[in-house]
Amino acid sequence: MSTASRLPKTVQRLTSKLPTEVNRTIRRLAVLSLIGQTVLVVTGGAVRLTASGLGCPTWPRCTADSLVNTPEMGIHGFIEFGNRLLTFALAAVAALMLVYLWNLRKERRDLFLLAVGLLASIPAQAVIGGITVLSGLNPWVVGLHFLVSMALVVFATLLVNRAFGRTGHFMNRSLPALPSVARPVMMAVAAFSAIAVMLGVVVTGAGPHAGDADAPRNNLDWDLFSHIHAIPAYLITAGTVFAVYLVVRHRIAGPFRTGTYLLLAVTALQAVIGFTQYYNGIPALLVGAHMLGAALLMSAATNAADLAKSAPLK
Repeated sequence: MSTASRLPKTVQRLTSKLPTEVNRTIRRLAVLSLIGQTVLVVTGGAVRLTASGLGCPTWPRCTADSLVNTPEMGIHGFIEFGNRLLTFALAAVAALMLVYLWNLRKERRDLFLLAVGLLASIPAQAVIGGITVLSGLNPWVVGLHFLVSMALVVFATLLVNRAFGRTGHFMNRSLPALPSVARPVMMAVAAFSAIAVMLGVVVTGAGPHAGDADAPRNNLDWDLFSHIHAIPAYLITAGTVFAVYLVVRHRIAGPFRTGTYLLLAVTALQAVIGFTQYYNGIPALLVGAHMLGAALLMSAATNAADLAKSAPLK
């Protein structure tokens, strides 16, 4: 029997061992994907804030003669190459998720498409990272690199919610009914969160942490755009506080209450970090914390909006 004729049976034997329902492994992979995407934001911030953006001066190799960083490159090469390696690790997690979802690709199309999106976006992110290096850390390309990471955090959050049956068409629990105003408020908060992150990219491109001493800046007024960036942040805070009021006023329990309180905590933390870094000369450590906070904010806002969309209305 030829290899070609044996292949379908081999594939069938392999697929027969894959899950036919969402199990613990799929849920763990979803959580691992969300954690990994958040960590990638942190490591990407470390690359820029330690001036390691050109630690590997070329792409896809680290140097003209080496695929990996060399001892001569020091800590900057280690940090930059470590960030690159994490991208490949996340691609492996996304690919493994697709494998485990293979038998569910039609029944759980929602999970399968989210996993496809994550896997497809990761190599795109790697290419953007390469363009970032080859463009000498152009601030607009660096910003695009960060925004794609934010989109991946959103996808991963939705993947977790769907995998655990918290939201979507395959919910395994009943959510308490929400006041009709709750849904548009949470959608607006999620939209303003995205706008705040995009404006934050502009502010960062005008600020001092370029990723390398010779990297260009966008030449915009940093102070002006910092104040513009604060406008959607104020709207996020107002919307979140109003959502908490609805939770208390209507005695809403369950995941929406938890998600709203979590969003309030993340929003307050981001505000404290933002004001502190503004009035203290933009120290690198606080900028890194603010980047982590941006990932947490996008995840928390996505979660709250997703829950509001899935809950029945009064």
